Formats: sequence, structure tokens, C-alpha cells
Amino acid sequence: MESSAIPLFEEVDFEKLSNECQQQLPTLLREKTWDGSYYYLYQGFWFRAILLHGSILFQKHFQAEDEDVLVITAAKSGTTWLKALTFAIANRKDPSLTQSPLLTSSPHQLPDSLEAGLEMVCKGIEGFGPYWDHVLGYWTMSRERPEKVLFLKYEDLKEDIICHLKRLAHFLGVPFSEEEERQGVIEEISRLCSLDSLKNLEVNTNGMHTSGLKNSSFYRKGEVGDWVNYVTPSMAERIENALEEKLSGSGLSFKMSCNTKKEDN
Repeated sequence: MESSAIPLFEEVDFEKLSNECQQQLPTLLREKTWDGSYYYLYQGFWFRAILLHGSILFQKHFQAEDEDVLVITAAKSGTTWLKALTFAIANRKDPSLTQSPLLTSSPHQLPDSLEAGLEMVCKGIEGFGPYWDHVLGYWTMSRERPEKVLFLKYEDLKEDIICHLKRLAHFLGVPFSEEEERQGVIEEISRLCSLDSLKNLEVNTNGMHTSGLKNSSFYRKGEVGDWVNYVTPSMAERIENALEEKLSGSGLSFKMSCNTKKEDN
């Protein structure tokens, strides 16, 4: 695999990158991905050029306010669901939620060969990777500053959505009242934001994201452990071993359900 400090720009329109990004790219280590484009190593994490462009601008210009809420997830880890839940909780005005914008708008505005990409992922070379450094950073901060960082796991949300909706509402500073609980508002938000509900809405079955992707591409089965159906047992074992090694001693763990009965082709 090629490593170099001299970038190529064929994968992006160079003129569309900010001046800061254009100046940074020639100085960064790069790795060629399985699709022929490049990741660039910046401040310890890997970015595609166009995403690095956005990150540099974010760091330079974004000023957080106390009321700002940032939803931070890895790709395909429940992002759409958590965005919908956060929005529905923070913006609930109509107890029935019949006028929720989620009914007409997508909660948002990567497919390469999985097997070919596994080697890079296990090395930490992926978009915004290494994954474990990214996750551990927020995990550590959530324990040091729990009033500022709420750390949620997809598996926990699926296991007890009501409990974690209450946690999320409390964290957002808009806890559910006793009256709302009696009216079933928590259950209604859970229903409105369920993957089955969202993916069957017209906006998400036929709508398009501003990136050009279909809104439907943001929805999968949403089943815990379903990932093992897309990899071989040996690949699943490698992923589990890598996470166990990287998270060792941190106090953070994930429920991994490796399907060892699956045939390894």
C-alpha cells in the first residue's frame, strides 16, 4: 500500500477546496483507499480531501454556544435514528407530534468492497478514523464532563428506548414532564422516530439527499448484530479482536454477537 506526502487531487475538484485545505494537503501523509481515492492524515485522524476541507473550516470558524447540540456518530451506527430522536425531543411542541417536520423531511441532509476495506479499517485508516481513538475520546470526555457529553450506544437504545429517551431529554435540558409521560409522549416519539416509521415515509422512500444519495440509502434493517450477516466468521473475529485490543483498559465495551456458525467462503 502506497504512503506519500505528495498528494494527488484527481478525486476532488481542487478549486473547490478552501485555501487552508489546499495549503495543508501537500504536507500530509496519505494512504490510497480500496476505491483508488486517498485518505489524508490530519491531527491524528484520516480524512478524504473534501471532508478535510469541511473539518478545517469547522475548526477555524465554528463557535459553539451553550445551547448547541452536536450529534456525533460513526457512519452506519444509528446516525439517522439518533438525529430523529434528538430533533423530536428538543422540538416537541405538539403533544401528538402530528405536525412534526420528520414526517416530511429526512433526518439528514459508502459503499466500497467490505473485504478490501477491512485491512485498512483494522489499521485505523478510514474516514475520521481511527474509529477507536475517535470513540475513546468522547467516551473519556463523557466521564469527565457528563453534563456536556452524553455517550449512547446503539445496542442500549434498542434494548431500552424509553429509559434512554428520558436520559437524552434530561441531557438536552428538556426533561419530560409527568403529564407528558401520562400522555404517552415518550412512546409516541419512539414510534415516530423508529426506523420502520421513518423509512416508510414518502420523503425517505423517494426523496433525495443534497449529496445526490437517495434518502432510502440511510436506512437498513437496524437490527443489533446484523453486521455479521455481511462478513465471514474470520472477518468478524478480526473485527472483534481489534476492538477488544484497542478498547482494553478503557472501561468501554460493545456487545458483539459474532455468528460463528456462518460459512467462511
